[in-house]
Formats: sequence, structure tokens, C-alpha cells
Amino acid sequence: MTTENDKLPLPLEGLRVLDATHIVAGPFCAMILADMGAEVIKIERPGAGDRARLNDPFVRGPDGQKVSARFLGVNRNKKSVSIDLRNPRCKKAFENMVKVSDVLLDNWGPGALRRLGLGYDHLREINPALIYATITGYGDSDGLRGPYSDWPANNPCVQGMGGWMEITGAPDGPPQMVGDNIGDSVPGVWTALGIMMALEARRKTGRGQHVDMAMYDCMVAHTTSSMPHYQATGEVTTRARENMFSAQLALRAKDGYVVLAGAGNAEEKWKALWRLIGREELIEDPRYLGKGVTGMFYFINIIPAIEEWSQQLPKREVNQKLLDCGFSMGMVQNVADLDQCPHLEVRKMFVDSGDTFGGHFRTVNTPIRLTDCPDTPTRTPPRLGEHNQEVLCSIGGLTLEELAQLQADGAV
Repeated sequence: MTTENDKLPLPLEGLRVLDATHIVAGPFCAMILADMGAEVIKIERPGAGDRARLNDPFVRGPDGQKVSARFLGVNRNKKSVSIDLRNPRCKKAFENMVKVSDVLLDNWGPGALRRLGLGYDHLREINPALIYATITGYGDSDGLRGPYSDWPANNPCVQGMGGWMEITGAPDGPPQMVGDNIGDSVPGVWTALGIMMALEARRKTGRGQHVDMAMYDCMVAHTTSSMPHYQATGEVTTRARENMFSAQLALRAKDGYVVLAGAGNAEEKWKALWRLIGREELIEDPRYLGKGVTGMFYFINIIPAIEEWSQQLPKREVNQKLLDCGFSMGMVQNVADLDQCPHLEVRKMFVDSGDTFGGHFRTVNTPIRLTDCPDTPTRTPPRLGEHNQEVLCSIGGLTLEELAQLQADGAV
């Protein structure tokens, strides 16, 4: 086991990232970089800051202050600078910051910084080594603008456009979103990877570049079953049960559900299951061993036969007994289950990064485990403009007097 004295530094220590993002996709990406040791400076609008600061639900402090729980969830380990990029002096300070930074991350929409005179063509003149990463709905770079590139986008839009909603939900119901913000977080992860690829290219060449990330592209990239299925068969996967690729069954237990997955032709496992629940007679029928059956047969025949037994037992017991039969199993868990999960505790998947009022706030950790590096840092998400003087009066090039005047003008 590596001792504290033998620990390697976090991999992104010494990297400076300007995080000109808001809501989820960009902040989630920047948080990954911050968790891995980068200095992340969050660029926010004066007054309200990141729009996510206004999102319910709120954590309340002892003196009536409040902070958005959603903001806390994706903004730990960052600094905050509030700056109005329309103000000429603030714009100059921002350019000074770009000059000495490695990465600029932006998810304000197609051409947002370009309209302020801060597009990539201008920024790379200031810093040729800059990695400029943009997250837009449908992409925004020369030669890669398609017919949708000017469309605004968000989590529901790209879940629908990317093919996910068409295969999610009840077979006889409308398309349905996956419940959490995967339309934001999936692009956030891909953008972090894209930034790392660009940094590696820069290490070899000394040149920065524009990393053009489209939320739509990222969601389509994850159609890893339905797209290959279509390419091979010409069949469009929908919510219909007959489109189930293999045995993927949610089974009711006494206190919830378990999930049995990928056992379409696992004959010996099915035999063990039917023996376990006292239905040996079904072994004689090859359909109950997963041979040559459609999704509908599973739902009409196999699930009810198993649930006669499974509904009498707690889900944890059902899960273990079917694991013992050799099936790939899992329990359907809610966020309260996750919060109390002993396995996630061992995996260090929760950190307390604070609520900005001196209290506690438990957040989900970045799942990267670099076993020879220190644990993920847990610095509290910043208050709006908390680091204005530290940043703007150093790498931003402002004097204290200039900062005070900008504050009086409402520009920071």
C-alpha cells in the first residue's frame, strides 16, 4: 500500500482552467478537472452569477442566506470571479487571464464569446497554446456546423434528439427521459476527455486547439446497443417489449425490484432458477431456458412465474439467491439507498465539500480512483465573486483601485 509520503501529485496540478460555464454540462466537466488537481477559476456574471445558483432546492444558512443544492453539487474545488465581459476593462482583465491559462471552457451557446470579440481566432493570438473547449447543443466550429448548429439545447432536447427517449418508458406510453441530467453530465465527461486529448496533443506539438463538443454527438455515441442493432438488422429499437435485446428483466420483490440482465441463452442458470423456486417442470420447455423467445414471452410468461416467488422475499435476498444461480443481478435503488450504500462508502464515492455557510453538504465524488495519488480535494464551492481580488489583481492585471471602481460600477 502506498504511504502518504509516497503519494504522487494529482495529475492536473499546475493546470489552470477558466470555467466560463453555467448550469450543469460545463460545470460538471470543470469539476472533474478541479477534482484532479487543476486550478479552476469560475467566470460568472456580476449580480446573479451562474444561473444554477437560483435553482431549487436551497440549503439555508444560519442567518437566512441560501445556496442552491444543485450548484453545490457540481462546483466544488473552484474559485469564483464575477466579471462583466462587456466592460472594456473587464474584457482586458479576462484576456490577461487567458494569456496565462491552459484551458478555457465555455457552454454559453454557439458564438457567445465570439459576439463579445472573444472568439477562438482572437484568443489563440493571445495564447497559441490555449485549449478552448466549447459545449454546445449541436457543435460550433468551422467546417462542422450542421443544420441544427444554431439551435439552443438542454438535457431533455438532446435526450430526445439523441435517440434515448424513443427507447425509454412504458411500451404503450410516450417517449420518456432518463430521470437525471444525463444529457448534461454525459457531454461533461466527454468534454473532460476531449480536453485531456488536446492537452496531450499540445504536449507533443506546443499548439493549442478548439475542442468542439456537441451534446447531441455525445448522446448518440452512447447508443451502443440500439445503433449496432439497427446497422445489422435494419430494425428500429423502440419501447416495444419485442425489441428487448436479451433477458433484461425488472422483477418485483417484497420491498422493491431487482434486475436480472443478459441471460438470454444461459440454459444452466435458468435451470438453477426454476429449481430454486420449485418450478422444475418449466425446465422441460426450452422457451423457459431462453431459447428462441421474444421479449414478449419474457414479459407475459417468465416474469410472472418468477414473481410468484420473488414477491414474497426482500429484494436483497432475491438478489443474492439469483446471484448464487449465476445470473448478473442488481437491486433497483433510489438516491436514499445510494446515500446509505456501504459499498459506495468503501469506494469513497461521497465527499463533504461544505455548504458555504460553515455547514456540511454531501456530494457525489468523481469516480476516478488514482490509487497512488491523494484523495479528491474537498474545497467548498465558491461564493459569487469570492476570489475577485485574488485573481483579478494578480493574473487579471487590475490594481486594487481599478477593482474598487469596477465594483462601484457593478462590473464585477
